[in-house]
Amino acid sequence: MLILAAVLVLAAGPADRPDDIVIADFESDSYAPWVATGEAFGPGPAQGTLPNQMRVEGHAGSRLVNTYFKGDESIGTLTSPEFKVERPYISFLIGGGKNLEETCIQLLIADTVFRVATGPNDKPGGRERLAPEGWDVRDLIGKNARIRIIDNARGGWGHINVDQIVQTDRKPPTMLTNVRQEFNVGARYLNIPIKNGAPLRRVSIFLDGVQAGGAEIELADGAPDWWAPIDLSMYQGRSIALEVDSLRDDSAALSSISLSDTMRDSENLYDEPLRAQFHFSSRRGWLNDPNGLVYFNGEYHMFYQHCPFCLQGWAAKYWGHAVSKDLVHWTELDDAVAPDARGPVWSGSAVVDRDNTSGLGKPGAPAMVMFYTAAGNPFTQCLVSSTDGRTFTKLDTNPILGNIAPENRDPKVIWHAPSKRWIMTLYAGTEGKHWVYFLGSPNLREWTQLSRIDGFYECPDFFELPLDGDPAHTKWVLTAASSEYMVGSFDGTTFTPETPKLPGHRGRGFYAAQTFSDMPDGRRVQIGWFQTETPGMAFNQSMTIPLELSLVSTPDGPRLCWNPARELEALRVRSRKIGPMTVALGCDDYSRNTDVWALSDFQAELLELRTEIEPLSDVVLWVRGTQINYFAGTNELHVNGQNRAKVPLVNGKLQLTIYCDRVGMEVFAAGGLVYIPMAIIPKAEDRSVSIAALNGDVKVESLVVHELRSAWTGK
Repeated sequence: MLILAAVLVLAAGPADRPDDIVIADFESDSYAPWVATGEAFGPGPAQGTLPNQMRVEGHAGSRLVNTYFKGDESIGTLTSPEFKVERPYISFLIGGGKNLEETCIQLLIADTVFRVATGPNDKPGGRERLAPEGWDVRDLIGKNARIRIIDNARGGWGHINVDQIVQTDRKPPTMLTNVRQEFNVGARYLNIPIKNGAPLRRVSIFLDGVQAGGAEIELADGAPDWWAPIDLSMYQGRSIALEVDSLRDDSAALSSISLSDTMRDSENLYDEPLRAQFHFSSRRGWLNDPNGLVYFNGEYHMFYQHCPFCLQGWAAKYWGHAVSKDLVHWTELDDAVAPDARGPVWSGSAVVDRDNTSGLGKPGAPAMVMFYTAAGNPFTQCLVSSTDGRTFTKLDTNPILGNIAPENRDPKVIWHAPSKRWIMTLYAGTEGKHWVYFLGSPNLREWTQLSRIDGFYECPDFFELPLDGDPAHTKWVLTAASSEYMVGSFDGTTFTPETPKLPGHRGRGFYAAQTFSDMPDGRRVQIGWFQTETPGMAFNQSMTIPLELSLVSTPDGPRLCWNPARELEALRVRSRKIGPMTVALGCDDYSRNTDVWALSDFQAELLELRTEIEPLSDVVLWVRGTQINYFAGTNELHVNGQNRAKVPLVNGKLQLTIYCDRVGMEVFAAGGLVYIPMAIIPKAEDRSVSIAALNGDVKVESLVVHELRSAWTGK
């Protein structure tokens, strides 16, 4: 941020610099004496971000020109009074849409356009960041000119952001186009410098002179915050070139790219201070929704939303890819699915087509078939297949399902044996409601709408579970991104709810969970996006631990339970068991004091705690500084003072299971009826476990603490 601030001072200096002439800083509530037409410019300069807009960054002061007023459908122009060109350069800050005719800033002399500039965004994704730019106007000194800002575009990126227009003696950055750097591949990795928050640049990759791919990258013009690797193992001995669509003339981005047999700054990879040690995270970049969870060819495959070249979810999404033999130890592979002309690769699912209904398999090698939303204009649903779990082929007749609603995304596909067809659940936003559509197909390629139900937003999942473990008595569960769910029946066409929409998790930082397809033992295992911020790291966000789902009868009807997958037990290093015992009244508030009972001889950074307590009074547990209160009078569990949930006692006992990592804690109560994930960062120095009774004695039937080893390093 300091580097960017310095650039802004040089490019668009403040008015107190005697050599600079401020044409407009847009810091008043009116454009006068500029003249606006149409609606796009609103009643005056915007105070930053407008409603329903991504966060606007990089402007000077508190106001700017922002033509997102009333969204991308509004149009208009804004024209300055005439002024004399008195300095060799005109600098400004600019962002928004990239269209040299419809979203641009122009310099006019009389009615002739002599200079033009535009924002950086012309594809889905992108970000609302203004960057310094300007014109060399030495040949126009002494002439009378006007500046016109134009928004004549509708639809995606149909707006422009402009601020701080200044005449100056200081040369502003000049944007070069299609800047290229060539490399002869003699090492495994190409290390790309990344600056967090920098403008996204489109970087195209050419192999032996032919374009072979590309990505949107937050290239660092100067010192990088971190390095992103591109694996070139398959291109050894060949020639590649990187071409950047636009780059400042003073940028060191391309010249600092290096070839190496190791990822740069990877000496402590997977052991960084904020790297979760038994929750999956990508080695570099941003991660969100789990996608395509499937067991295939003896491996668990987890695909996920991935931005490999930035730490926020602004850039075009790929499907990242990791595999595991045990749901605990994961190996990250190359990204499996990349954006194309149909748009970024958004969320979806995967199945194994054992009977080759799609025709995409081979004899003895059924296909893993993956479904995703191509987030272009419009959104459509596409198919990718693989017979080896390592190479992936997009269907040449994509999309398999065209646009069916203003919002339609996140296909989840299952096999429904009774009707002998595939079923897709798809989120659709239309008619002012959030819907899940049910569609059917005999071959995974052709889909017919069957029915729909409203009330669920994004990332649906649909699966069958035995009630109380009885395989002869099953129910269907429909859930979505929030983890709210309904239980009911499904006849192959229509889902009929038997419960109202029920709350799922009771914590925070948990979203868009999906369950595995084709589990070898028939279990229903779920993983969710765990929204764990990791400031200062070269990666961001993680996944929850694998969760075993079950359906149990309660006095209120069938309810979902979440419990840690049994495979996590393999991480136990050493254990300490206490109880039965009585913890005497120790304090009358919720803070520690000398009467707190502590497990003083057992310290652990990574831990699993299981306890069963007879709560004769209110009780508080501290796990690495995180406070977990149970209030006997209301049967409420409070975690970290933020999340509250009613917790039923089981045979008069409070049952708790807690997993604590470097980032994130997951709390399970009442046999899994209550699940509270918390995206928190415990204090590194606090590795303690303690318990106190608040207003009466507490009987601890058992308390077991396991120290866990790292799933990455084994330590």
